[in-house]
Amino acid sequence: MSKTTGQEFMLKTRYAYLTGSGQSQGAAPPELELPCDPAGLSIQLPEPELLPDHHVNFLELIEMRTSSRQYGNEPLTLPELSYLLWCTQGVKLVMPGSATFRTVPSAGARHAFETYLFVNRVAGLEAGLYRFLAIDHKLVAVPGIAGGSEELTAACLHQQTVKNSAVTFLWTAVAARMIWRYGERGYRYLHLDAGHVCQNLYLAAGTLHCGVCAIAAFDDEKINACLGLDGERQFVIYAATVGK
Repeated sequence: MSKTTGQEFMLKTRYAYLTGSGQSQGAAPPELELPCDPAGLSIQLPEPELLPDHHVNFLELIEMRTSSRQYGNEPLTLPELSYLLWCTQGVKLVMPGSATFRTVPSAGARHAFETYLFVNRVAGLEAGLYRFLAIDHKLVAVPGIAGGSEELTAACLHQQTVKNSAVTFLWTAVAARMIWRYGERGYRYLHLDAGHVCQNLYLAAGTLHCGVCAIAAFDDEKINACLGLDGERQFVIYAATVGK
């Protein structure tokens, strides 16, 4: 993206240039979570909790925060994965048809993200692609990426941390959820919200003595194709690898 294009984006999303939003025009809000096939394989996650031997002093946690690109072969446990999902997108309260309140901030409580996981090594889970159903705290299996971790690694510009991680978090934006309230300016807020989510992952993983590496360098067309997304109404906005 050229500097001029970026400047134009910032200009066109200023409040002074915005027209009415869907909310201001009386449109119904988008669904709070994407639907899934009720007949599909779903996995109820354990209740999220911090295991007693994983307590870390908060100041030490902040000081230790760094990006880790090398991981051991030890898998994550299902309770650990449940905990990381809760810390990054856990739903505390549902206002039916209106909003969800979660463990991370989001502009207008719109929470426009869906969390996908590409699992390499999580005890009790088959390797492959899953989506987190945040409201019910479940995972649902998603039809696999044709080339598995190799294709996803290639989409992430061949960063080997994807192939070597225990799990890769892939956050996708359902743009309509944010645009309904904020119009075109909502695209700014999507990127701000992504930072909130990923920072929570770093800090939560630190309490489990896991490493994280955030990834924004990816081929948009390829990574969206890996997840079967159209790249416009829903698209990958951020990713991060996690491992011991």
